[in-house]
Amino acid sequence: MRLRVEFTTEPFDLDEAPAHALVAREVVEAADLDAVDVGPFGNTVEGGSDAVLSAVDVLLRRTLAAGATRVSLQVNVLAEGEK
Repeated sequence: MRLRVEFTTEPFDLDEAPAHALVAREVVEAADLDAVDVGPFGNTVEGGSDAVLSAVDVLLRRTLAAGATRVSLQVNVLAEGEK
């Protein structure tokens, strides 16, 4: 099964990326994922379910420890061949 996760971490800071946002980027870029898109207002990752769920576990633990007060995420199951 393939998954796509869209997530944001808060609080936002438009002047400088907060520590929790930098940690989120480190986590998803280091994970064994097929696609990673990191942006200022949202992030998207895709990959096999094991890799995505493992990355989400680490993402939640590390961003909360780094000061995130909210992590919003949406998980979608991708249909065969969907990108």
